[in-house]
Formats: sequence, C-alpha cells, structure tokens
Amino acid sequence: MANVRIPTPLRRLTNEKDEVNTSSTNILGMVEDLESQFPGIKDRLCDEDGSIRKFINIYVNDEDIRFLNGPETEIKDEDIVSIIPAIAGG
Repeated sequence: MANVRIPTPLRRLTNEKDEVNTSSTNILGMVEDLESQFPGIKDRLCDEDGSIRKFINIYVNDEDIRFLNGPETEIKDEDIVSIIPAIAGG
C-alpha cells in the first residue's frame, strides 16, 4: 500500500492522522479511496467537476503530478504521496 501524507489543515477529517494508506493505483483512485475512508475530504481536494483544485499540490515520491500524468499518475506500493495545499499571503 502507498502512504499518503495528510497536511495539517485536513487532519481533522482523518481523525488527526498525518499519514494514511491507499491501495489505489492512481491519484484519482486515491482521492476516491480517501473519500470512502474519510467522508468530506474529496470536497477539499477537488472542484465540483472532480478535478484536483488548483491550490492543491500533489506529489508522488517528491515529483509533482502536474509534470507526470496529472490525476492519472500511477501509484505503486511503497510510494509516498504528499498532499500540499498552496499557501498565499503577504
């Protein structure tokens, strides 16, 4: 199973867990798997049309999925997926 690192703002949805597991084979499947485990998390990660929100960065083994295959990026056992919300401010 792949490990998914959960950022602090989303941990209230994962019972304060900073890492969870997924058996999904790609990022879209991972989002659905997380939603089944932790209802409401998909709304924080995806727009109404199901696409990953622009301010949510997802990395597989330190590689930004935008430079891989986007939401179709493959996930294998032992991979580490990091969900990182963009931070703005001044």
